[in-house]
Amino acid sequence: MNKKNIEHIPVMKKESIKSLNIKKNGIYIDGTFGMGGHSTEILKKLGKDGKLYAMDKDFNSVLIAKKIKDIRFNIFHDDFSNILNFSKSQNIIGKVNGILFDLGMSSYQIEDSKRGFSFKKNGPLDMRMNQKIGITASDWIDKSDIKKIAFVLKNFGEERFAKKIAYAIKNYNKKKKITETFELVDIIKRTIPSKNRFKHPARRTFQAIRIYINQELEEIKKALKDILKILKPGGRIVILSFHSLEDRIVKNFMIKNSTKLMIPYGIPITEKEIKKLQICKLKIINRILPNNKEIQKNPRSRSSILRTAELI
Repeated sequence: MNKKNIEHIPVMKKESIKSLNIKKNGIYIDGTFGMGGHSTEILKKLGKDGKLYAMDKDFNSVLIAKKIKDIRFNIFHDDFSNILNFSKSQNIIGKVNGILFDLGMSSYQIEDSKRGFSFKKNGPLDMRMNQKIGITASDWIDKSDIKKIAFVLKNFGEERFAKKIAYAIKNYNKKKKITETFELVDIIKRTIPSKNRFKHPARRTFQAIRIYINQELEEIKKALKDILKILKPGGRIVILSFHSLEDRIVKNFMIKNSTKLMIPYGIPITEKEIKKLQICKLKIINRILPNNKEIQKNPRSRSSILRTAELI
């Protein structure tokens, strides 16, 4: 597939870049390079002494990034959940002015039928972000029992018909291993009713298996736990999420770290200890939803939420 033929429109690009509040000579991390839409905008805002580090677990994204010839820019093939170790290796702990995570998939990943992410294109049922490691969706389905598949569909896809679909998948897989995306789509279409013409019946199942195969939610939790050590005071974290499971993790993290601890009256504790306990680590800056113009231009933005917080 020719990457040049694919147009990738970053969701809420202007809002994301504005939320980063870029300092000309600051240090920034784009934890999800994708096709480079956000990174190229950050570089436009940086001065000659600014620095942008980018990460992506998808090797195809790394190849795209390597075409950027700019001494202020470096790309690394790694999961963004490894952001702490990465920051230590670059000696930027406590020096970073902003971190951006766009948790959505790139157009190239979705449009490339060989990756197996899309229920609208037939191809190998793979779904791995990093195709050099891990188990394919096809192999995972083959090795998992009905209970395991139903658990994944329910918990990572919020699929109402999880048990019914899991049973149908394993029943089919007994006769023939499911190796292609359209095989899985046909099983789902035959199993559950399709009442909403705007939502594909296989959407939740594909989302669930992709999230599980790539351990996406665990990756977000690990990265969030570490970013407070990486940012400098006044540094910002900007996160774009695309479904409720992701957004819930991000929202809870920001609320937890921006709320003062309430200590009941009369507890034997010193004033010094109280001040220590009541320190908020973050200040919530914004929560932005896509406007109608954005949704019309880029339908994939419909479910997106942008959240920004600043290290105090």
